[in-house]
Formats: sequence, C-alpha cells, structure tokens
Amino acid sequence: MTRYSLAEAEDKVAALFVGAGASAANAASVAQALIAAEADGLKGHGLSRVPTYLAMLKSGKIDGQAVPTARQPKPGVLAIDAAHGFAYPAIDLAIVELPELARRQGIVAAPIRRSNHCGAAGLHVERLAEQGLVALLFANTPGAIAPWGGAKPVFGTNPIAFAAPLAGREPLVIDMALSKVARGPIVAAKQKGESIPEGWALDAAGKPTTDPAAALAGTMVPLGDAKGATLAMMVEILAAALVGTHFAFQASSFLDDKGGPPDTGQLILAIDPASMGGNWFAERMKLLAHAIEEQDGTRLPGMRRYGLRAKAKAEGIEVDL
Repeated sequence: MTRYSLAEAEDKVAALFVGAGASAANAASVAQALIAAEADGLKGHGLSRVPTYLAMLKSGKIDGQAVPTARQPKPGVLAIDAAHGFAYPAIDLAIVELPELARRQGIVAAPIRRSNHCGAAGLHVERLAEQGLVALLFANTPGAIAPWGGAKPVFGTNPIAFAAPLAGREPLVIDMALSKVARGPIVAAKQKGESIPEGWALDAAGKPTTDPAAALAGTMVPLGDAKGATLAMMVEILAAALVGTHFAFQASSFLDDKGGPPDTGQLILAIDPASMGGNWFAERMKLLAHAIEEQDGTRLPGMRRYGLRAKAKAEGIEVDL
C-alpha cells in the first residue's frame, strides 16, 4: 500500500484507464469519481471497482472512447445518451447543464440512457446542491432483488440519492440502495476474502448466507422487506421505463466482462428552491436541521462523510493498484 494525495491518486487511476483504452477525458472523469468515493469512506464504490471497470473496458462492454451527448426535447428535459460508455462523463454533462436550466424552468429532469454503474450516487446530487439546487437521482442496476414473495431477481439494488443545500455549510446528502446494503460492500468483502453479516443477502436457493460469493450469485434482501421491493419497482419505472433502457432483469452484470453493455439508466431531477414562489427555503432547512441536531446522539445524514473527506484531503489515501 502506498499513500498518495487525492490528486496523485486520481492521476494514477486515470493512467490505468488510459492504458486500457479509455480517452483521457473519460479516464479523468472515472478516476475523479472513484477517488471521491474512496475519500468519503464509500469503498464499495471506490478503488474496489477498478478491476471490474478495467475488465469491462478491455472486453468492449464499456466503450472507453464514448462521448456523451445531450438534447432538449422539451424545455424541462435534458435527455442524455451515455453511448455505452462510463456513466460518469454523462453525469458530468448533466451537472454542467442542469443548474442553468433549473433556474430558468424551476424544475428539470435529465434522463440518462445507455449508461452503466454510476457509483456513489450521493456525490452527484451533492454537486448540484452545492450550486443551490435540490436534487434527486434514481438509478437502475442489474438484477439483484426479487419481487416480494418471489425468488428470481427482477429489480436492481436501485439507489436513490437526494441532496439539498444548507446555508453556510455542506449540503444535506441522503444516499441509499433499496437492498439492506448496496452490492458494493459485498463485492469488497469478496475481494478481501471476508464474510458478510447475516441478513444482507440470500443465496441462489433463497437461503440466508454470509458468503459474499454466494450472495452475489443469489439475491439481496430488500430494505424494509415488501416496501423496499415496491420502491425498487418504482425506481425501475423512473430510471428504465421512462428513460428507455434495460430493466434490471435484462441488464448484464456490473461485476464482470461477460455479455454486452448493461444499458442501464439514471434519472436526475433538479429543482431551484427560489422558483417555488418564495424565499423561505434556506430558513426552513435551517429549522429542520436544528430540530434534528439539537438531540443528543443524532446527526444529519451524510455528515460523517465530510469528516472522512477532510481527513483524506489532509493525509491522502492508501492505494494498492
């Protein structure tokens, strides 16, 4: 393990992707996203993804030379085609274009089609909240969750991320998969040869397992049981049916180089609080945050990440690639 500054780590990771056939711009976008996740302690979406990303790139499952494009079919819609490339450059394009559109329209949606694994979804909406917007991201992923009462995966872990600005401090960020845990930590456990807690996943026979390999071959337990499975269906509709991408049960895996492009989707919603008819938003958010934080033992969602990020910026991170 070697310790690097975040900038050095980004350069090292980007060089790996350029060497495997990605354009310099795409490699930089991927490296920035992976190192940002690693710095925030979100290791399942950080450097643990490098081997599978490289494998998908080398096999052609990801087009490393893809250039995402955007069009505006309606005033409040920015439709983005990731062109079977990495998701991150397409999301970067959305984040560049959405703030101006949101301030003009009040609310705008960015469907992203022909996409791939989008990593730590909270990091994307955080970037919009830093520009004063309230943002939501829905993403569908390859099959991992069965309909409640079923045994065959139909839905993905299907993350939902939300961010809102807080005056004078870092944004509030909520990021959750609709399984009890995201698949990323299970992938990381498999790579390290570690077991996973019981209750996270079921094996292919539908029985509880602590073996990450068996979990990845089986299904994930949905967050909130039947309610989580229903929410996963909602995300399939928002991020796949509306966007025009593969459903989870049609998508190839994010975890290997087998098959064609996953062709999954994301839907980003950006809202300008100032367009809601008044200037009350900042004060209402301050009141809500205070009502939570005044209680002993509580904290706002996502705040732990900021501490880890500050430490990583000051001390760097350990990289073993």
